[in-house]
Amino acid sequence: MIEAVGLSKFYGPFAAARDVTFSVSEGELVAFLGPNGAGKSTTMKLLTGYIAASEGLARIAGFDMAKQRLQGSVHLGYLPENGPLYPDMTPNSQLEFFADARGMSKADRRARIEAVVELCMLGSVYNKPISKLSKGYRQRLGMAQALLHEPDVLILDEPTAGLDPNQIREVRRTMRRLGEKKTILLSTHILQEVEAMASRVVLINEGRLVYDGPVADLANEPGGMDGAFKRLTSATAAAAA
Repeated sequence: MIEAVGLSKFYGPFAAARDVTFSVSEGELVAFLGPNGAGKSTTMKLLTGYIAASEGLARIAGFDMAKQRLQGSVHLGYLPENGPLYPDMTPNSQLEFFADARGMSKADRRARIEAVVELCMLGSVYNKPISKLSKGYRQRLGMAQALLHEPDVLILDEPTAGLDPNQIREVRRTMRRLGEKKTILLSTHILQEVEAMASRVVLINEGRLVYDGPVADLANEPGGMDGAFKRLTSATAAAAA
């Protein structure tokens, strides 16, 4: 459902991503892990077709996102780290706007908006200006927007960034529920998120893929996930130097 084949993105001599190759099968929830500046967000933007690759191929549900982005976007829900929210709107008006932009019928629109508002627990702020919402509610609204058209695939960039512990637990519960039916690539640099939600890790550092395998294998290393993360990212940095 998600395929990266030799994805690279160059800005002059700088490689934000270099020869990244992995895939996510239907029904998997995979953690996309790496330190800050590792290239996670760049790779996600390449996968979604948000930016063009310098080299390589990105597919969503079998569609080439460089040539068939509209077809692929039907299957894709994307939550960037800083989602496209309009502060003068309310959750109600923003969801209506995006439903209209996706060409949803009035009957489908109302049913889907009600469903995502309930799933993301937005009922108490449904008609409140987005500019007045907390970071947690903004993240929930971004999630609702990504889910509005019932996509098969979710690509989520740091969905718990800036949230308090209670809000993080709520997002984790939502992720686990969605993971029963969706294919999810979840970007994070928080190791606790990986152990709590995913069974597989794709780890990137300095734009390169350095690990793709079970969470359990990393957790069972000396020093646990922290030790494995340090070893993999330090080894890559040393090799690059």
